Amino acid sequence: MERYRILLAFVLSFLVLVGYQYLFPPPPPPPGQEQPTPEKAPPAPEAPPLPPAATAPPPVLTTPSDPGRPAREIVVDTDRFRAVFTEAGGQLRSLRLKEYKASLAPEAPDQELVTTEAAADLPLAFSWGGEPGPTGVPLLVADRTELPLSASQPEGRIVMSGQLPGGLPVTRILSFRNDEYRIDLTVEIGNPGVEPVHGAPVLALFGRPVSGAQSSYIFNGPAVYLDQSLHEVATKDLAEGAQELTGSVSWAGYQDHYFLTAMMPASPAGHTARLRLTGQDLTTILLAGPADTLAAQASKRYDYTLFFGPKKLDLLKTVGHDLERVVNFGWFDVLARPTLYLLNWLYGVVHNYGIAIILVTVLIKLVFWPISQKGMESMKNMQKIQPKMAKLREKYKSDPERLNREMMTLYKTYKVNPVGGCLPMIIQIPVFFALYKVLLQAIELRHAPFWLWINDLSAPDRLPIGVDIPWLGGIPVLTLLMGASMFLQQRMTPTSGDPTQAKIMLFLPVIFTFMFVNFASGLVLYWFVNNLLAIGQQYLINRKMA
Repeated sequence: MERYRILLAFVLSFLVLVGYQYLFPPPPPPPGQEQPTPEKAPPAPEAPPLPPAATAPPPVLTTPSDPGRPAREIVVDTDRFRAVFTEAGGQLRSLRLKEYKASLAPEAPDQELVTTEAAADLPLAFSWGGEPGPTGVPLLVADRTELPLSASQPEGRIVMSGQLPGGLPVTRILSFRNDEYRIDLTVEIGNPGVEPVHGAPVLALFGRPVSGAQSSYIFNGPAVYLDQSLHEVATKDLAEGAQELTGSVSWAGYQDHYFLTAMMPASPAGHTARLRLTGQDLTTILLAGPADTLAAQASKRYDYTLFFGPKKLDLLKTVGHDLERVVNFGWFDVLARPTLYLLNWLYGVVHNYGIAIILVTVLIKLVFWPISQKGMESMKNMQKIQPKMAKLREKYKSDPERLNREMMTLYKTYKVNPVGGCLPMIIQIPVFFALYKVLLQAIELRHAPFWLWINDLSAPDRLPIGVDIPWLGGIPVLTLLMGASMFLQQRMTPTSGDPTQAKIMLFLPVIFTFMFVNFASGLVLYWFVNNLLAIGQQYLINRKMA
C-alpha cells in the first residue's frame, strides 16, 4: 500500500513540477542569498534613470565627417556564423549560425539570431550620456565591407569611426575569431573640447524569441547575471513596467529555449541593466555603465564581450563571465549538469543522442538496481502476507491500536519492511527530475535524429501517415509504446489487495500517455527504456520468488 501511495505522490509531484513551470516559467532566485530587489520603473519612458547627458559645450570634431552616402553593410564570415553589420550606428543587422538550421526542412536557412528590422531596434547601438536612438543613429565609417575568416586567417577586426549624436568622436573596434561565437567590442570616445563632459556608456540589445518551437516549460526572455545570481524577468512582468537591476552585472542578454544573445562588460561593477517591453514581445535591454567624466582633450575606452550563439554548456564556460549560468536546471542543477556531461560523453562514443539516452538510462538503472531489487522483493513479500493483513484488519477494525501492534508483529514474523518498497522510489525521484530537465533543455537534442521517423529528439514523435490527424498531426508511436510498457509494468507489479487502488494504478498509464504525447521524444524514449528495464527486473524477481 505504501508503495502505491509513494507512486501517487511521485505522479502528483511530476504534475506539480510541470504545472509550476507552465504557470510560472521564471524560476525563483536561489534561496538563502540576499539579492537586490528589482525596482519597477514608471511605465512611461520619459524619465529613464540613466546617467545624465553630456553637459559641456559641443567639442571640436576630429573624426571623419558624414561621407554623404548611404550606410554600407559589412559582412563578417566565419566558420561559426555570418554576420552583417551596418555603418548606421555600427549596429548588427543579421547574424546567422552556420551549425544550426532554422528547421528540419531540407532547404531551411541558417538560424537567424537578429529578429528586429527597424534601424532603431538593431542590436549593439552605443551611446554615451543617454539611451541610444532618440537623438538619431550616427553614421560610422567602416575600414572595410568584408571580413572573411578561415583557418588560414583565424582572426580579424572591423574599425568604424564617426561622431555620436552629442558630437563626441567615437571609434568602435569589433574583433572576431574564426572558430568562436564570442565577439570583442571596444569603444573609444574622445573629448577634443576645452571643458570636461559627463555621461556614461550605454550599450543596447533587443530581443524576442528566435527558435522555431518554443516551450512553455523553458524560460524565454531577458536575463541578467547580477551579483552572482541569475535574474530572469518574465515578459508579463515587463508589460507592467520597466525594470532596473543595478550592481555587479556579469552579463545581460536575451535567451530563448536554445539560443542566447548577451553583452558582458569588462568591469561588471556599478552597471545597470534596464529592461522594458515594446509591443507584444520586443524586449529592450540597456547595459549602462557607471557615471563617468571625460576630461578635456582626453579619451575613454570601454571594453565588452558579446555572445551570439547556442546555449551549450561547455561552450558557454569557455566564454567566461559566468555565462554558463544561463543554463538553469533549477533545484536539480547539482545532478543535471553531471548527467548532461555524461550524455555528451556517450554521444562522443556512439554519435547518436538517442542511443546515448538509452545508455544513460541503462547506467542509471544499474546504479539503482540493488536498492530497486530490495524494494521489489519487499513488495513481493508484502503481497504474500496480504491475506493475513486483511484478516487482521477485519478482526481488529474497531481497535486501531491493537491492529497496529498485530501488524507490526506480522511484519517481524515474516521479516517484511513496510516502507521497503517506497524508499528506492524516493531516492530515484531527484535523479528522474534532473534527467527530465536535461532532456527538456539540452540544445544537443535539437534536430538530433534517432531512428526511423524520430528525426528530432527535442520534438514530439509523430509518424506521418499521409493524413493530418487533428491535434496530433501524425501517430505518436513511441508515446503509445511507452504507455503500453507502463501498463504491462503495472500488471506485473504486486498489488496491495485493494481493488480500488489497483484500478487507479492501472489508469496511470493512460494519464502518462496523454501527458507525454507532446513531450520531447528524447524524454519519452528515456521513460520507455526505463519501463522496459523495470519490466525485466520485475520478471526476474517474480520468477525468483514464485
